[in-house]
Amino acid sequence: MTYEPLESAETAETAEPAVPGAARPRWNKVPEVTAYFWIIKVLCTTVGETAADLLNEKAGLGLTGVSVLMSGLLAVVLVVQFRTRAYRAGVYWLAVALISVVGTLISDNLTDNLGVPLETSTAVFAVALVVVFVVWHRREGTLSIHSIDTTGREAFYWLAVLFTFALGTAAGDLVSERMNLGYWLSAVLFALAIGAVAVAHFALDLDAVRGFWIAYVLTRPLGASIGDYLSQPTGDGGLGFGTVVTSVLFLAVILGLVVYLGVTRRDVVDRGRLARQTA
Repeated sequence: MTYEPLESAETAETAEPAVPGAARPRWNKVPEVTAYFWIIKVLCTTVGETAADLLNEKAGLGLTGVSVLMSGLLAVVLVVQFRTRAYRAGVYWLAVALISVVGTLISDNLTDNLGVPLETSTAVFAVALVVVFVVWHRREGTLSIHSIDTTGREAFYWLAVLFTFALGTAAGDLVSERMNLGYWLSAVLFALAIGAVAVAHFALDLDAVRGFWIAYVLTRPLGASIGDYLSQPTGDGGLGFGTVVTSVLFLAVILGLVVYLGVTRRDVVDRGRLARQTA
């Protein structure tokens, strides 16, 4: 797969837009896909599951109250994300953590408040995600996350991320209910599915963009299964750590990794590597 050469984040911070008054710069706004990316992504999905349960059950806000609160916070953080001139680890991953909660709540609202069957919500989210990808590709000519360098592409990116979380939640709940595997075996199942995607990419030439988005969807039920396994009571098949301990533990790990990446910039897109890949 080829990538477009992009300006580095360091250059982006000092460069001026090519067109006076241009609304957006032309450098990537998302991180390089490394092992750190996938680790933090899974941790964020786990927090999305446990934090949603924590606020809904322990804080007494109710599903609707939590949904309004978290959607408002997400909107504020996304405004900040869109206004940043280059990728910032703290802002980006805060947006991912919040969107994981909101995506979970969207699926839970449809199931618990509106009584929509999981089969229906899974199908609806899958179709919605496909529509986003089709429109995105037709308008921009690429779905690569190495070219999130305009307002339009960034909008499509975050919309796709939201639907991946909602789809992952509904599909994960559907699989768990139908197969009745329990939290631990469900986590193993989704981990094996992600492994199969990796094998298909590296050994069978599965397109990198398709492989990325398939894995992105699958990490949602994987993280949720891990979160439920850690937080749910032992009588229900969990370890009984509770949502508070699980959420705080994972948030602490996420914070540590994000601070590390912010200092080392190990997940900033390597302009030289991308230029060599397009040569």
